Amino acid sequence: MNVLQRVEHWGDTHHPAWIDALRIMLGIILFLKGVSFIGDTTYLSSLVGGSKFGLTPVMIVHYVAFAHLVGGLLIAVGCLTRIAVAAQLPILIGAVFFINVSRGFSALNSELWLSVVVLFLMLMFLVVGSGKFSVDDWMSRHEH
Repeated sequence: MNVLQRVEHWGDTHHPAWIDALRIMLGIILFLKGVSFIGDTTYLSSLVGGSKFGLTPVMIVHYVAFAHLVGGLLIAVGCLTRIAVAAQLPILIGAVFFINVSRGFSALNSELWLSVVVLFLMLMFLVVGSGKFSVDDWMSRHEH
């Protein structure tokens, strides 16, 4: 059993039910953040550098919005949770260390604190997985 399999096994065996509720709330928050990014793409585009870098910011904006929408739904229902979290990690790392830190560490910078909490939860769900109340668990119990 390699390290990844041992981490997955530990996460699957040490998973209280309240963590599933936390996973569902995290997925909903990510989905709603994706909806807000789609509603105001100019704001997201200004965050990633605007039009001065050519096509790259446009691709990043589309990736962030798509990853938050689809990843948020997958995390909320517990389907391919670790993969959905892995797709979100670059976005959250960029949000914490490049976007929100530049605005300062004040208590008024709510986006920074939200990003830090979401990044912490993402790392936690990368280890513990989706839990008992998830599509992943249901599918593993109903394999034929």
